[in-house]
Amino acid sequence: MFKILYIIIFSIIVANCSFKPVVKHHGVPFLEKKQTSLVVNVSNKNDIKEILGLPSTKSKFDNDVWIYIERKQTQSNIKNLGKMKIFQNNVLVLELDNYGILKKKKFYNKDDMENIKIVSNTTEAGFRKNSFIYDFMSSMRQKINDPLGQRAKKRKQINQQ
Repeated sequence: MFKILYIIIFSIIVANCSFKPVVKHHGVPFLEKKQTSLVVNVSNKNDIKEILGLPSTKSKFDNDVWIYIERKQTQSNIKNLGKMKIFQNNVLVLELDNYGILKKKKFYNKDDMENIKIVSNTTEAGFRKNSFIYDFMSSMRQKINDPLGQRAKKRKQINQQ
């Protein structure tokens, strides 16, 4: 009886194991290889869309900035209980001028991102609880939540009973 139970449990464990690592892919595949075909001051928006597709994100300040992302994750060692681990993280930042010509190209990989320093300073709120702005915003919030004042009337009726 126990031998059959052990065989069943062992076969379930072996059947669910895989020797190939599971890779979750997000973003543009083979970004590092594809970005080499983009040439600064030669490639335009149409070339970029043809090679890489639509960007992951766009921003528009002085020039258009297109950002492409590639990220691959796999399961880590058994000691970490199969937690996902990033083994490839690439970002391509393209800056285009007003005519749609590629002016700047920066490629960041996982090693480059580890060297980026992040500032830990924080900004503080510009108002205190007893300030005019706080009082004004509180009254606006109250009017938005109860425009006809029905809640206040209901509270008075409940308190009188």
